[in-house]
Amino acid sequence: MGALSCEFVMTPAWEADPIVFRHSRYYPAPSRGAHTRDMDKQELGAFLRSRRERLRPEDVGLQAGARRRTPGLRREEVAVLAHISTEYYVRLEQGRAPRPSADVLAGIAGALRLTGPESDHLHLLAGTAPNRTGLHSRQVRPSIAELLHRIPTTAGFVMSAAFDVLAWNDLAAALMEDFSARSPDDRNLARKAFLPRATDGETLYGISDAAEFRQSVVMELRTASVRYPDDPSIRALVVELRSGSGEFARLWEHNDVQPPSMLTKTFHHPVVGELTLDCDVLHLADRDQHLVLYTAPVGSAAAANLAFLGALGADGIAAR
Repeated sequence: MGALSCEFVMTPAWEADPIVFRHSRYYPAPSRGAHTRDMDKQELGAFLRSRRERLRPEDVGLQAGARRRTPGLRREEVAVLAHISTEYYVRLEQGRAPRPSADVLAGIAGALRLTGPESDHLHLLAGTAPNRTGLHSRQVRPSIAELLHRIPTTAGFVMSAAFDVLAWNDLAAALMEDFSARSPDDRNLARKAFLPRATDGETLYGISDAAEFRQSVVMELRTASVRYPDDPSIRALVVELRSGSGEFARLWEHNDVQPPSMLTKTFHHPVVGELTLDCDVLHLADRDQHLVLYTAPVGSAAAANLAFLGALGADGIAAR
């Protein structure tokens, strides 16, 4: 690795940080507006550790060696791969380092083999990527609300960044539940997944991939908590789930941020039995919401059963 260029910075911050020998790459010029929020040093360190520990030396072209005592890569190995000093990388994991530049973060992302969503999350934690401020949106765009009722053969609903069901059509109510009979707090799919009421039973709408869905909830909520650090409702939801569900708390500590793709979903419906549907999730970027659509191939048995549910409606199903 080539020699590193260095500079001494005369700053009152010495009193808070005794190290005054600072690499210029870790201090990008503040006037360019690249920093959009404070750096979350503790979360950044935890995320880096979790990504480093999941890698094996052979994953990055290194020899494992016979005397490896720690899981995953060593910190010095990540530093070499990222072309930064070991001391600085160690301080990043310990939550004691200054903010890295975008170039340094790109080097670390490459060294740790981060996916696109993981790299975005890294930048958000470091405060070097734009993030939404204030509260997450719960207002559904009128055109989207109208669209839900123009697709009567598709079960559709809109979900907020905090997993609140905000709008739905009749077929979604027949397939899942009558959301209008629930309070807004009880329309939260994260709570339903991890803190089900006694009347909900053991399953989440009878879906066969409930475990995968719960994993996806944790990943999406972790990202939302970084995008909306000042949103009290998201903070409160995460605290409630971590304290009320051991599974949520365990998954939260994994620091994963890339949910698995869900192309199909199988429901075990109390009226029509097993129903396998195509699942499409469309991101509504302007309000950071998701439009979830369940459809069945034309002419299939699933399509016939879905049509039957639509004819019954939520009230008809409740009466059976």
